[in-house]
Amino acid sequence: MPGPLQGIRVVEFGTLIAAPFAARLFAEFGAEVIKVESPEGGDPLRKWRKLHGDTSLWWSLQARNKKSVVLDLKSADGADAARQLAASADVVIENFRPGGLEKLGLGWDALSALNPNLIMVRISGYGQTGPYRDRPGFGAIGEAMGGIRYTTGDPSTPPARVGVSLGDSLASLHGVMGALMALLRVKTGQGGGQVVDVSLVESVFNLMESLVPEYAMFGEVRERTGGALPGISPSNTYPTADGAFVVIAGNSDPIFKRLMRAIGRDDLAEDPSLATNPGRVVRNAELDAAITHWTSGRNIDAVLEALDLADVPAGRIYSAADIVADPHYQARGMLLNTTLPDGQPITLPGIVPTLSETPGEMRWTGPALGEHTAQVLAELGLAADAIARITAKEK
Repeated sequence: MPGPLQGIRVVEFGTLIAAPFAARLFAEFGAEVIKVESPEGGDPLRKWRKLHGDTSLWWSLQARNKKSVVLDLKSADGADAARQLAASADVVIENFRPGGLEKLGLGWDALSALNPNLIMVRISGYGQTGPYRDRPGFGAIGEAMGGIRYTTGDPSTPPARVGVSLGDSLASLHGVMGALMALLRVKTGQGGGQVVDVSLVESVFNLMESLVPEYAMFGEVRERTGGALPGISPSNTYPTADGAFVVIAGNSDPIFKRLMRAIGRDDLAEDPSLATNPGRVVRNAELDAAITHWTSGRNIDAVLEALDLADVPAGRIYSAADIVADPHYQARGMLLNTTLPDGQPITLPGIVPTLSETPGEMRWTGPALGEHTAQVLAELGLAADAIARITAKEK
């Protein structure tokens, strides 16, 4: 079934996480994504984390549905081919340090002159302007400066991080969102192309809720609160008798009453001072202690069964093993069983979001380095001798 982005061409000048993840989302929903890679080994992500043979398992996911074209952007022929690709594209996605593409003759001014309707998504640490624009910026720095690291972890320990590249992934999602809005403007005839300037720092900052107005109005600096959700009660992570942990969100007024009754604390359910969230926040420690007393006397399955019967949102903290074994993940198509190019079976994450009429799909896993170079360059109209000259340099 054709995806909703069929007919859209995306050219990716990116490595590792932020730009490639954004381009992957386009590819999953039908866009033709041409990933331009260096002849010197291609995207470093090909070798990151666990390898099957000499290729990362992450690569099979991050580059699925993409075409790999190898170009030496520092050569005249390679840069010229890249410009021709951009001239044929709807969207270019890149995550060079600001000014990096300009040094190669591939900056916004050069590419938009060739293609006035081009959308250029530029993902960088601090954005294309401002006093920090030239600093190197990784996702970890975006998480730190964006505010999320300061608020993550236990109050008694240094700020923590989550175990995935959150800052990069958030920047990717903002990049896709901006690109789609800009594309809509072009495709509906409202205007021409433009730059979508995405900062890792600002992508994290955009998720920080009322952090700034609370500080501006009251001087309140939100601190680390462990597993609790600050200012919302009760919502926390609680231990069970079998050494597991359960997340319980009992913070809406009716759910709070059902939770208290489920744990045998009808007195708290009927206490008028706890009827709304502001009153519960004042007594949050007392409520957490009551819930902990109840959960710590039962194994996690018993806890979840009781809370499910009471219609209280709760869940175990899932590991990868829990995810793969879960029937809901399976029923929702979030676990895709496929094979790698050598025939090795593999399970990959499904495609999000789920569209009812034009869902995304996985057509192939990450391509071999340069697998589509000759095909794509021929489609651009390059003569056979020009293609031979370019690819010969790459070898």
